[in-house]
Amino acid sequence: MKRLSFLLLAGFMGAAAQAQTVHSPTNKLTLNFQLSPSGEPTYQVRFGAKPVLKPSRLGMLLQGQPALDKGLTIARVDSSQHDDTWQPVWGEVKHIRNRYKELAVTLQQPASNGRRVVVRFRLYDDGVGFRYEFPQQPGLSYFVVQQELTEFNLPADHKTFWIPGDYDSNEYTYTTSRLSQVNSAPIEAIQLKSDPKRVQTPLMLKSDDGLYVNLHEAALVNYPAMMLDVDTQTFGLRSHLVPSVTGAAAYLQAPEHTPWRTIVVSDKATEVLASKLILNLNEPTAFATTTWIKPQKFVGVWWEMHVNKASWNYADTSNIKLAGTDWSRLKPNGHHGANTQNVKRYIDFAAKHGLQSVLVEGWNVGWEDWAGNWKEEVFDFVTPYPDFSVPELQQYAASKGVKLMMHHETSSSVTNYERRQDAAYRFMKQYGYEAVKTGYVGRIIPRGEHHDGQWMVNHYNRTAQKTGENQIMVDMHESVRPTGLHRTYPNWLASEAARGNEFNAWSTGNPPEHETILPFTRLMGGPMDYTPVSSKSSWKAGTRSATRASKCTPPWLSSWPST
Repeated sequence: MKRLSFLLLAGFMGAAAQAQTVHSPTNKLTLNFQLSPSGEPTYQVRFGAKPVLKPSRLGMLLQGQPALDKGLTIARVDSSQHDDTWQPVWGEVKHIRNRYKELAVTLQQPASNGRRVVVRFRLYDDGVGFRYEFPQQPGLSYFVVQQELTEFNLPADHKTFWIPGDYDSNEYTYTTSRLSQVNSAPIEAIQLKSDPKRVQTPLMLKSDDGLYVNLHEAALVNYPAMMLDVDTQTFGLRSHLVPSVTGAAAYLQAPEHTPWRTIVVSDKATEVLASKLILNLNEPTAFATTTWIKPQKFVGVWWEMHVNKASWNYADTSNIKLAGTDWSRLKPNGHHGANTQNVKRYIDFAAKHGLQSVLVEGWNVGWEDWAGNWKEEVFDFVTPYPDFSVPELQQYAASKGVKLMMHHETSSSVTNYERRQDAAYRFMKQYGYEAVKTGYVGRIIPRGEHHDGQWMVNHYNRTAQKTGENQIMVDMHESVRPTGLHRTYPNWLASEAARGNEFNAWSTGNPPEHETILPFTRLMGGPMDYTPVSSKSSWKAGTRSATRASKCTPPWLSSWPST
């Protein structure tokens, strides 16, 4: 009854209703929401007496319609609180508490046929999540988001740990600087030059008075990833959504909502790492049973390719067409890594050292001209090279108590992969593969789309859903950075989405600080396949230098998240 009285009064409070305040459960955080005299929505956040964010604008720039950023009135205010505990399928803790206070403000734009948008805030003691919600309504059924106008205005020139806002790659070392010094122009972009003042999330910041602030997003579904444009003079950040091939950001149909924008804040760095805010803002698992999901360690046939001891391709030729090629007539190059006898050696190694799986790259036809040609028909994901016996290796692995892990490199021909996924997953189930590593090297097909745009975000989520329906675990490489969706899809055990250890073979490597920064940045959204461990013990595979620290060519070990 008390809450009902508040809701009834909200419509009649006039100017007083233009401002709303909500506190976190133990009052660590305070959020103020306010409409300016011109109807512009803003919010600000405090941690105790310390400002986290100064007044920051909210809003949406729509294509072919008036923007939802001014001329707004408050039509309704709802408040509630929530406290429960849930158990993740896997992870570093057994139980997670989901405790927050919520403020939902329904905004109306009288000048545009009364269009409505709800801004929903959830305040935890370790941070804030908020999102935009679009109820079903006349005049806003199908609509296009050109850009989001969300701001995160910092009160000072914080120290920050950042990588460039590249639409297609996360594979950068981190730069540590003041916000006023953000400038990616000197950094060599891998695939796409970005705005020099644009950075990716998760973005980690530290104030001079000891406050830690992390900006990211949660539950990235049917929407492009959010970058941040930095104003180096005012220390303000504005959201920038990765565009589609048309230049617009997102094509939506109401009812719909955006991902959560997340602000994790504490005066202790350890509490930032311990935060489960992003997971809490994701939906519970979509699968009825999850007993088949088994985090594990695996060894991989791929590192010897990176150090040029072996190759992914079976033959040294080019201009291959997937359809019509007689692969048995190609002349083998003699150093194809994914051959039956070599894979058996990796199976033996895994069995001896208690590793559950062996990942094999280069087993399937098509690697002769897979990269750099932006062609669509590259792989079929079911046809092995002549020197790779799927049935024989299935039997051999089973005899050793080891599983084989599938590899599906798409070369970013995603339309091709989606057409073939059903057949590829049936093939996996037929031969006992329980996990797959997908890859998205190169320029995306559909041509003009980006790795972090709405179309590809939907693809990653569809792949997590489809593999889950087939009781297959998945590890995605070159994907968008995680946003906690491994709660909804617990079979999505890991992603790459960052600069991994392979760069120690290709270039000057990763500086030691890289691994210390990753937990506060990339890993805020979910686990990473960093492929971090090389082993010398009991391995005799040559003497070619693999990294600056290793003088042998070992199998490559990788950890999936463990319970």
